[in-house]
Amino acid sequence: MRAVVLHAAHDLRVEDRALPVSPGPGEVLVKIGRGGICGSDLHYFHEGGIGAAIRVREPIVLGHEIAGTVEAVGAGVTRVAPGARVAVNPSRPCGACRFCRDGLANHCTDMRFFGSAMRFPHVQGAFREALVCDEAQAVPIAEDLSLDEAAMAEPLAVCVHAARRAGDLVGARVLVAGCGPIGALTILAARRAGAAEIVATDVAPGALAFARKVGADDARDARDSDAIAPLARDKGRFDVAFECSGAAPALRSAIECTRPRGVVVQVGMGGDMPVPVQAVTTKEIDLRGAFRFHSEFATAVDWLGKGLVDVKPLISATLPFERAHEAFDLASDRARAMKVQLAF
Repeated sequence: MRAVVLHAAHDLRVEDRALPVSPGPGEVLVKIGRGGICGSDLHYFHEGGIGAAIRVREPIVLGHEIAGTVEAVGAGVTRVAPGARVAVNPSRPCGACRFCRDGLANHCTDMRFFGSAMRFPHVQGAFREALVCDEAQAVPIAEDLSLDEAAMAEPLAVCVHAARRAGDLVGARVLVAGCGPIGALTILAARRAGAAEIVATDVAPGALAFARKVGADDARDARDSDAIAPLARDKGRFDVAFECSGAAPALRSAIECTRPRGVVVQVGMGGDMPVPVQAVTTKEIDLRGAFRFHSEFATAVDWLGKGLVDVKPLISATLPFERAHEAFDLASDRARAMKVQLAF
């Protein structure tokens, strides 16, 4: 089979790889149909890693936002059958460590996550024509849901988890700082969770346009001090803020715009950055992290299948995987694209 393999920063190749072996007990062979390019894929592509700690040290197949069709199943598999269309959860927690036992599988100490260089040897990713996964990772999708939409389940799950980390959002005033794909999906998740008002901020006009398209009540240029200052007046107007860019100025602004005893959820991952701790202290802000997801993947698939959220406006382009380098360049251009997918 063929796969999209990163050797080093900007060294992305479509290469032949061995076909997966037949699925074993409890396993499923999936023919990949669609794969979305994530922000972490772009970090690997441009920087050869994420921050200082996560570096590509061997060729790695990228990708983890995928959907496809079941080709074969191993012994004991009952949830899916050949021919079933599925969204594939890229997380494979061990199920045995203390965090898995405590219901915090996203913090598994032996996690295997498709396309991740966090461990060595790296966990190979899903931008390939076929893969074998555990039965639990293959989640059936609704009959009328496209594979394009189903491949959005993974990033949507990240945002559903972030919304849960924020607590009760019914009637809340919400700020979303950073409106790339995760920010836009956070707007959808927060609205579905009951947010009454959502204001988005970003530095890119295209991202602000997407924020309005998916339902933000207001979208403001984060560089315009006259537009941002009123959001921070009287110690801040928002009950909850989601920082989705991983940029220090966005986090600072989010804390400034959140009212005393409000909640700031850090979703974006851009490496370590300074935190205005004095403001967090004096305003008694709850600063919470949100990392990946677990049960929220099934929730995201369910929401998509029932039409409770519409992710179609976010899919900017779909290119054949043989044009992966071109697709990665397009996905890197925020003026032209929100979510770019590969067709297998």
